[in-house]
Order: sequence, then C-alpha cells, then structure tokens
Amino acid sequence: MTAKAKKGLTAAFVRTVSEPGRYGDALGLNLVVSPAGAKRWIQRITIRGKRVDLGLGPLAAVSLAEARELAAKNFREARTGGDPLRAKREAQAAMTFEEAARAVHESYLPTWRSAKHGQDFLSSLQMHAFDRIGALKVQDVTPADVLAVLSPIWTAKPETARRVRQRIGTVMEWAVAKGWRQDNPAASISKALPKVPRLKAHRVALPYAEVSTYLEALAASGAGPSTKQALEFLILTAARSIEAREARWSEIDMDAKVWTVPAQRMKMKRDHKVPLSPRAMAILREAAAHKRNSEPDPFLFPGLKAGRPLSDVALSKLTKALGFPVDVHGFRTSFRTWAQEKTTAAHEVAEAALAHTVGNSVSQAYARSDMFEKRRDLMDRWAGYLAGAEGKVIRLRQ
Repeated sequence: MTAKAKKGLTAAFVRTVSEPGRYGDALGLNLVVSPAGAKRWIQRITIRGKRVDLGLGPLAAVSLAEARELAAKNFREARTGGDPLRAKREAQAAMTFEEAARAVHESYLPTWRSAKHGQDFLSSLQMHAFDRIGALKVQDVTPADVLAVLSPIWTAKPETARRVRQRIGTVMEWAVAKGWRQDNPAASISKALPKVPRLKAHRVALPYAEVSTYLEALAASGAGPSTKQALEFLILTAARSIEAREARWSEIDMDAKVWTVPAQRMKMKRDHKVPLSPRAMAILREAAAHKRNSEPDPFLFPGLKAGRPLSDVALSKLTKALGFPVDVHGFRTSFRTWAQEKTTAAHEVAEAALAHTVGNSVSQAYARSDMFEKRRDLMDRWAGYLAGAEGKVIRLRQ
C-alpha cells in the first residue's frame, strides 16, 4: 500500500526515509524504496484509459522538485489525450521502417537460400513500401499504413502483395522482439482487404516456382527449429505429412543417405526408400544437434512433449501464418508438377518418388525395380532447384 503525507513529500523525508515501500505525492507521483534501500520515482497515471506505472528515474539522478515537474508535464499531456510514453518509445526505437528492413535483411543473410531471394526481400519493399512507410519509425507504423501499401496492388498483383505483406510482417515481428512495439500491424488487416480469387480449397498446392519463396519465409520465421526442419524436410523428400512428422532416427542410414519408411507407416503398406539430398542430410544434422540430451527422442522432429511427434496442425498453422493459404500435402503436387514441366524424368520415376504405384497388378509383378538411383538424381535436382535453379529444363542423367 502507498503511504501518502497530507501535505505531500518533503526533501528531508525523501532523503532520510529507509523503510521499504511506496510513498505518495501529488499527481500520482511515488517514491519507491526497495528492500535494499534503493530509491526511485514512479508515476501512476492513466494514459488513454489505461493505468500504467511510468518510471521517472532514480532519486540519485532526479530530485523531488524535478520529479514533480516531470509528473506535472506527464499529467497535463495525458489529460489532453497525449501519450507521455511516446517520447520514451521514440528514444528506444531510433530506426525507421527502411532502416529496420535493411537490418533484418542483413541479419538474415545466412538464411537466404540464394542471393536472389535475399535481394527480392529488399527490392519488393523498395518498390512498394519504402515510399509510403520507409521514413516512419517502426513503432509508429499502423495497420492503416500497411493497408495503404497493399491496397494498390492487392487485387492487381495478389502474389506480389502477399509477399510484401509477409515481408513487412517479418520486419514488424523483429521490432516486437526488440521491444520497440507490442504488435504486428501487418497481421491485423485481413478483414480490411478484399477477397481475391483463390485456388480450390481441396489440397491447395503452391506453384513450384514459389516454393523457394515459401522456404525463404520459413527460414526467416520465429518458429521452433523442429517445425521448420520438418517442413523443409517434407518438401525436399516429397513425403506425406504423417510420414515426415513420424520419421524416426532408426529409419535413417546416414552413411547411405537413405530414409527407409517402414510398410506400416506407408499408405501403400510397403517399405519406401527415400534418397536424401545434401540439403536433406544437412537438416538431419541440424535436427541431431537439437536433440534433447536426456532421454533422446525417437523422432527426427519431436513435438513439445518428449516422445511425441509434431502435430499436423503445427505444420499447417505455421504455413498459413506465414501468409501461404495452401495445404502442406500440396507440396507433393508442387514437386510432381515441377518434375513434369521442368525435367525429363520418366513418369514412373516421378511417381515412384511419391510412393505411388504405376500400372496394373500384372505389370507391377514384373516391374520389381524401385528406380532408386534415378530417384536420387531427381531428388538432388529438386533440392538444387529450390536452392536457386533458374527454371531451365533439367535433363536427368541416364
């Protein structure tokens, strides 16, 4: 409880008081004495309908008279609808949106899948955002500002607008992490934007040309390592969600670079050998580095509870949160379409990579090969494409 003298605090009292507590003065000003004897000024004030404690500094730096002057200034500003915290926030966040975007780009350099993807991050913001919000302090950017950036291109260039929104959101999340603001204004404008034509809701797939953009957003997100690793591994291997989420270390041959999914976990109820590209192997090494020290988890990508895999909801929720309204299962379609349009891979090879059966029972009885080496070549090329291939027709080695 705050003790308050009838005539307020005196300089002598402030100097000599030693008992821990809060000692009140006018206009919400309080002298706070800690158990260790430290003294500081706090003003309890209502700012825009919300009661807050505003720190005014330690007694050693701010006298009673100075504290009263600050308290009176804050009180007048708050009473007229102002925000005394604004100057403090501005002092903390000296960066403009453009400066913050460039800082984010610099900090994420190791995560860009290619120089082109990193450049796309900045160029899209330069073209569509910097003119409108580049000079604003990051803490001053509002949902209305983001809406003003997106509205001119939302229906005319929906894919570009979605990427710009996602990248503005990345900068804002970085500012939140810095403590410069409390919210992400790019995340609260969905209802203010008109609906744009979408693909059918059933198994919505991302065009293969945009999968690398998705991986860029995934790498830059603040999701947990297990979730991020599982999604990229799933894409690189063209596996079903449940196959990747429930993958176990016992199924991995690191020397042979092979993942063997047992029949009981496969839709077709037969073992499926998956060739692992160099990037897929790198993900496994990253996952191994994040394994729990005590009671090692059997799963490559464990969930929050030890001994439990990630949930399908975790993958789909993150995908949509990144601004991609697609199904996780649809990445298999992305791979299959890429193989059909951008490679000379035989139909049977691409289907085998998806663990699909081809032909009738008679032809299957004679075709015993799983075309593993051809599939390895195909999956290596898929990983290379995602890492920055320019979309040329890829002729697979025979």
